[in-house]
Amino acid sequence: MSKLNKPESEKAPTNTTAAASSLDDAADEIKLAVDLIYLFESNKIEVEVALAAIEIVKADLMSKLDKLAG
Repeated sequence: MSKLNKPESEKAPTNTTAAASSLDDAADEIKLAVDLIYLFESNKIEVEVALAAIEIVKADLMSKLDKLAG
């Protein structure tokens, strides 16, 4: 029986496990970036909308940093 005809339970594992474990070891900002990219892509957010939203979030976070420093 070829790999294509095997039931899902008998197919060779993909690299998702390896990718997940390497992501577990990644820095927090990388994990967050991956989550955000997934959120944008899974919700079919247009690139321009995503970038505009990121700019708003950045401005908000910069304002909070200024308040903490001041």
